[in-house]
Amino acid sequence: MVEVVFVNNSHGKKNTKKREQISDEIRERSRHSSDFYQELEMRSRYVDTYQDVSHPGSNVQLHSHNFYELLYCRKANGAEYLVGSDRYKLQRGDLIFVAPGVSHCPILPPTMSGSYVRDVLWISEELFDTIAERYGMDLENSAEATLLRTAGTRWEYLGQLFTKGINETLQQEFGWEMAVVANTLIILVHLMRANDDAAKSPMMAEKPDLLDQVLAYVEQHLAEKITLADVARHFFISESTVTQTFRKKMGVSFYRCVTQRRLIAAKALIEKGTAMESVAEQVGFSDYSSFFRAFKQEYGVSPRQYRKKQLAEKP
Repeated sequence: MVEVVFVNNSHGKKNTKKREQISDEIRERSRHSSDFYQELEMRSRYVDTYQDVSHPGSNVQLHSHNFYELLYCRKANGAEYLVGSDRYKLQRGDLIFVAPGVSHCPILPPTMSGSYVRDVLWISEELFDTIAERYGMDLENSAEATLLRTAGTRWEYLGQLFTKGINETLQQEFGWEMAVVANTLIILVHLMRANDDAAKSPMMAEKPDLLDQVLAYVEQHLAEKITLADVARHFFISESTVTQTFRKKMGVSFYRCVTQRRLIAAKALIEKGTAMESVAEQVGFSDYSSFFRAFKQEYGVSPRQYRKKQLAEKP
């Protein structure tokens, strides 16, 4: 189960009304709770920010976005996070950076001691690219660390900046949208400074376990036929072991996870203008019709409709 919550402040009644409005808008974009993040798009042109809660055992599917995402962990309680094929065990104060098109999702086992709470900041590619061009900054490479651990460091105050942005969004006083964008620029500057420190002692992904190894195998063979039997033989384990690992940690079947990863790669190719038949082939579908069906089922639009929509949204 996923729910959107907001930071408390003195505008109780106003924020309750705003919370209900935003929650209704989000629900309208989502067909099923398991597709929650597949359906979401930015509400504003430049920046969205809110606080999110997921409960133990929640099934947040592997997904990607066409915008940048920053997550500030308020409570971890045993949650992990998967970005690409790297998995991280979260702690309070961790900041996760996810670039557009990168597959990611939290891993929320039923054995967690409590809910996973994070502040969410979405930044459009338009804003990100404008800042980089205007000020001559290579923002993506400057903020390339997937996970920045701030607890106990001089960067622990970054959490206060996330709170400021969320409260501006809630209160919506005069000029709040400009204030949210300005606050986001400050966060990006401080993130780049923090990454200079992190580069001296980078945060490493967890030591690979079976899930990580299988996900890496899938990444390497994405354009090929991938079967449960082949994976089991490759790692000298039973098919049931692979199946149980994905059910337990990812909340989906092995084949469902492979399909999601293929479709995330397909979205990136579509956005680059790759021919549709070539997209299907490059991400491992046997033919275009099977790719079409899987894409439409996952995202609610056909591949060509998705391309048309992306082109229409480009500034």
